[in-house]
Amino acid sequence: MMRTVQPSNLKAAAMSTSEHESDELIVKPDWQFLCKHPAHFLAFGFGSGLAPKAPGTFGTLVAFPLYWLLLPYLTDTGFIIFLFIAFAIGVKACDITGKALGVADYGGIVWDEVVAMLLVLFFTPGGWEWSLLAFALFRFFDIVKPPPIRHFDKNWHGGLGVMFDDLLAAGYALLCMALIRSVLP
Repeated sequence: MMRTVQPSNLKAAAMSTSEHESDELIVKPDWQFLCKHPAHFLAFGFGSGLAPKAPGTFGTLVAFPLYWLLLPYLTDTGFIIFLFIAFAIGVKACDITGKALGVADYGGIVWDEVVAMLLVLFFTPGGWEWSLLAFALFRFFDIVKPPPIRHFDKNWHGGLGVMFDDLLAAGYALLCMALIRSVLP
């Protein structure tokens, strides 16, 4: 049985629901929900995860302005450190938010896409064509989930599970771009 619960009624609904049923409890997130906890705001990619259609795509797009904003201020080492920190914080934020929603990998939780796309952009050659290709490849692998991505997506739960499969999609995208780059003159 699937129920939609307004964020303000979440505690009461969770208390009246058994442990097994809580996996099916869905809270319809809104701006009020996002503002209740910083983890929700971050996990929802600063609100981009509230997009009614394709929230993962909107979350991926958030990485572009964030990348351009950070790039002038961080060295390469600093950017890699930032990515590690963003990943670690993302594990916790996605876990907190998934538990609050009752669904570990709710579609609106997009911080995993943001961090993974930041990683892809870091290694993407300059030029809009490469950025467009990076975006398309990442979204393709994130949606299709070829092995072993699908395995980790199904078997790893909580915040780490949410974040990890997108890192694998980023790896596939970067591998494809490296292959394409190696055959270009």
